[in-house]
Amino acid sequence: MSAEDYRRIADAVAADIAAGRLRPGDRLPTQRAFARAHRIANSTATRVYRELARRGLTVGEVGRGTYVRAARHAPGPALAEPAPAGTVPVNLELNYPVVPEQSALLAAGLAPLLRPDALGAALRPLAPAGTPAARTAAAALLSGPALRPDPDHLRFAGNGRQAMAGALASLVPPGGRLGVEALTYPMVKGIAARLGITLVPLATDADGLRPDAVRAAHRAAPLRALYVQPTLHNPLGVTMSAGRRAELAATLGELDLWAVEDAVWAFLHPDGAADGDGTAGGDRTGSGDTAGPDATTATARPPLAALAPDRTILIDSLSKRLAPGLTVGLALAPPAHTDRLSAALRSGGWTATGFALEAVTRWLTDGSLERIVAAKRRDAAVRQALLRERLAGFRVHADPRAYFAWWELPARWRAEPFLAAAARHGIAVTPAAAFAVAAEGAQGAGPAPNAVRLALAGPAHEPLAQALTTLAALAHGTPDDSLPD
Repeated sequence: MSAEDYRRIADAVAADIAAGRLRPGDRLPTQRAFARAHRIANSTATRVYRELARRGLTVGEVGRGTYVRAARHAPGPALAEPAPAGTVPVNLELNYPVVPEQSALLAAGLAPLLRPDALGAALRPLAPAGTPAARTAAAALLSGPALRPDPDHLRFAGNGRQAMAGALASLVPPGGRLGVEALTYPMVKGIAARLGITLVPLATDADGLRPDAVRAAHRAAPLRALYVQPTLHNPLGVTMSAGRRAELAATLGELDLWAVEDAVWAFLHPDGAADGDGTAGGDRTGSGDTAGPDATTATARPPLAALAPDRTILIDSLSKRLAPGLTVGLALAPPAHTDRLSAALRSGGWTATGFALEAVTRWLTDGSLERIVAAKRRDAAVRQALLRERLAGFRVHADPRAYFAWWELPARWRAEPFLAAAARHGIAVTPAAAFAVAAEGAQGAGPAPNAVRLALAGPAHEPLAQALTTLAALAHGTPDDSLPD
């Protein structure tokens, strides 16, 4: 059978999904049964199922089967005034925190840029190195007890994803292998696919990425680099201990590996956060643990960029700290790699714009950023308190400082039917499959836990509380209870 033939069969299944004849959460026949029903070879049925997964129409669950995936919902206006509860869908997929005071603070920093001379200078094109003032301000932002960046080795991109793309392009050639946590930031999967990079899922535990998994994967076939989120891992909320960071840094040296360290959410987890504070993937809601953001002792957790400075590119962004509409990505590279990173950013068209970089530099130096970050830390703590209250008794893993949570669903629910049930109530959440990385040679997402991620930053507090109450009621029921009459 030709490629066009198996695609025609996939088109027919896709048409059934679009027409509602197959609904989100419906289980498809086994591939063998599907082959018999359509009088095709088992290998052709396999190609049909892979094509459906590639289009994002189905999701496979190991040991359970293949299910129709819940439709995605368009994101709401993240920076608009919150609409009255119940009038628009509640988006718990996107995670761009906005606090009421930030617009006034940001406007004050932009005012000097409206002068013709300042605006003219800000509208000129920039190289990846930006300006001396921007490098100095960014170096101060990334500085901590263990890290004192050299401003000359900072480079700028349009946003964090572009900084990440530049870092990966500078380290991993097309066809090269990049080790990532088995559940990882979904954008990394898209970036890797466009760069021709092969992702290798690596095992984690309650302390984050396991160095023994890195060594085993590298022995099987050499890795070129790792992508890792040591602080407030998205989606699991895990923050590595100081000991695990040191062990991972030693593994980089042992294997002659590079790391791309994603610190985008680290601003919510201040320097000096301690080991043993119970935030590394614990059952925060189900256990009744209410340790707050200040539950720390004395053991600092230095970034990998401080522990393995010659093998780490540190990535950060201002979209979460400030606002998604006017942002800049940051990349701190070792001295020997700075020129290579600059070339990757330039050739990819990923450099920051002059206006955005000038605005961000002003916000970094006039105190606006510090005040906005403080407000967002308070806001995240309030939202986590709502989460603990409304989802008490469930297995929800969340650092009390984070803007997201990982919810292990009750056994009677699978993630896709739960997504569909939530969508019927106007609530959008993200299934574990979105974060799962497939093993080499596999199609679609990798094996995914029966879980969803809740992004807490979007709705106002009252709509968020109502949405969490609704989700709790759904989870207490059964899939049959959620079906429309």
